[in-house]
Amino acid sequence: MRLKLVPQNTSFDFFSRWKVWLGISALMMVVAFTSFMLQGLNFGIDFRGGTTIRTQSTQEIDIGAYRDAIAPLELGDVTITEIFDPTFGEDENVAMIRIQAQADAEAVSAATVTAVEDALKVSVPDIEFVSVESVGPKVSGELIQTAVIAVMLAIGAVLVYIWLRFEWQFALGAVAALVHDVILTIGIFSELQIRFDLAIIAALLTIVGYSLNDTVVVFDRVRENLRKYKKKDLKEVLNISINETLSRTVMTSVTTLLALISLYVLGGDVIRGFVFAMIWGVIVGTYSSVFVASTILLWLGVKRDWSKPSNTAGNQFANIDA
Repeated sequence: MRLKLVPQNTSFDFFSRWKVWLGISALMMVVAFTSFMLQGLNFGIDFRGGTTIRTQSTQEIDIGAYRDAIAPLELGDVTITEIFDPTFGEDENVAMIRIQAQADAEAVSAATVTAVEDALKVSVPDIEFVSVESVGPKVSGELIQTAVIAVMLAIGAVLVYIWLRFEWQFALGAVAALVHDVILTIGIFSELQIRFDLAIIAALLTIVGYSLNDTVVVFDRVRENLRKYKKKDLKEVLNISINETLSRTVMTSVTTLLALISLYVLGGDVIRGFVFAMIWGVIVGTYSSVFVASTILLWLGVKRDWSKPSNTAGNQFANIDA
């Protein structure tokens, strides 16, 4: 007996309240954008520049004691956080110390790092320094610029590909869904002030690919059904297409989420931000492929007679398999 999360034949009406779905998406994007403008992102050392020191001790972490030990060094913005992880043993108490880049240097000097280590050893004699990572302000600025360009190029490539593969209405629907997913992901990181580093940029690009995959599956079925049901209303064709691919969409999302949740719980704090971004991205990507991309397509309309290719419709490569 096969597991079925969705019945074989469904007949849900996804567009009875299509204006509501677009309104909800627009509202979430406004909230995300507002949060980003007011709070900004909690950039990691990758983007801010500075040094991260990871410590481990058998004693319980006393953030106040750590801060008092470092304060006389006058290093400016120093952030100390305790790392909680179910995989740690009872005698594994891990802390992360982030020191801002110093104004007179590209990165925190080795002498400064040594001074921090010596100061902490006085307060916590058995402390161990697991890792030390440094990034200069100049490099971090270049990383921000490169990250933005990478995301924009990925979305631009999607626009061109979908335009050539289908029509411009499909392309705009797909890109609207991708922009929706990226903005909401950045928004939740801003709202929750989760550390935003290069790993999250990798997650954003992965989310773009995942969301596009879902959207293309739906759009491909829409194109087939537009040829098959030439007399049916576009709204009805879209509903048929989404219902036909719903089982595949839900199964893919659920199995992906199972793997990601396992990684989030058991994978450790190093990859937790990346995995959280992926979990959120799978959820909003699945939502957007059904309720954003398809709704935009319904709103824009589309050519109905696919037996007659148009040189200006942007679908001259529609019959090429990819």
